[in-house]
Amino acid sequence: MIRTLNHVIDFIEQHLSEDLTLEMIASEAGVSDYHFRKIFFYLSGTSLSEYIRLRRLSEACKDLLGGEKVTDVAFKYGYESLDGFTRAFKSWCSMLPSEINKTKTCTLYQKLSFSISVTGANTMEYKIIEKPAFYLAGVTKRVPMQFEGVNQEIIKLAQSITAEQRQELHRLQNIEPYKVVNASYEADAHFLREEGELTHLIGVLTSEQKVGAGLELVAVAAHTWAVFPNHGPFPATLQQTMANVYAQWLPSSNYELVDAPSFSWTVMDTQNPGYAHSEIWIAVKLLE
Repeated sequence: MIRTLNHVIDFIEQHLSEDLTLEMIASEAGVSDYHFRKIFFYLSGTSLSEYIRLRRLSEACKDLLGGEKVTDVAFKYGYESLDGFTRAFKSWCSMLPSEINKTKTCTLYQKLSFSISVTGANTMEYKIIEKPAFYLAGVTKRVPMQFEGVNQEIIKLAQSITAEQRQELHRLQNIEPYKVVNASYEADAHFLREEGELTHLIGVLTSEQKVGAGLELVAVAAHTWAVFPNHGPFPATLQQTMANVYAQWLPSSNYELVDAPSFSWTVMDTQNPGYAHSEIWIAVKLLE
């Protein structure tokens, strides 16, 4: 995984002045664009789109320092107008593009390089489960992509579930883990931005192929699943476990991601207010 990440960084560097798309980058990484964005975010602490934006501005600064015209540099790095480039550049380094060559001052944003760093003997519980094909049944909604914090649109989706739908989901639920799950899939992949959308499903795992009114049915192929149980303050522990999966477990494991819906379930701990038991399920395969 570390080698793959550095390969993708090199690929981005070679195409900074071209029309980079998420599909191109994900293809180089060998995973879906959504999974790659999550891996990148949790490892680097910044979004993929922000990294590319800052690298382009950094290279633009070097080009301006070398005497290239502001208009040429603006269009070279994908800005559709000189005004747009000027605003972005000044917001980044507090100088106008036209001032760079005069002041001989340049602000740089360094290219990333990933490596494994041993910082402590942290333990992380997980199990590998082989699971035959199944269906996800539930209510769905296109929601904004959000890697941290509470997604208000998902809250609204949960609040929209009717009593009749809950009863139907209870009837359909016949496959482990026998819990109400939150699943994500079909993320936007057309633009280098984090404000795209994905489909979020709240529902159950089932073998049934017919569902009641207002519910969607999503087929999930047979896969190997990495399952990460966790217990602690909610939602902080669940979110931190998700970050650890992508930033620590995946780069050091013998597995790579599979393009399939990921899901999790949470049950509040009745003995400890504010605490919860959760599991995160991610489809994986052994590295070739």
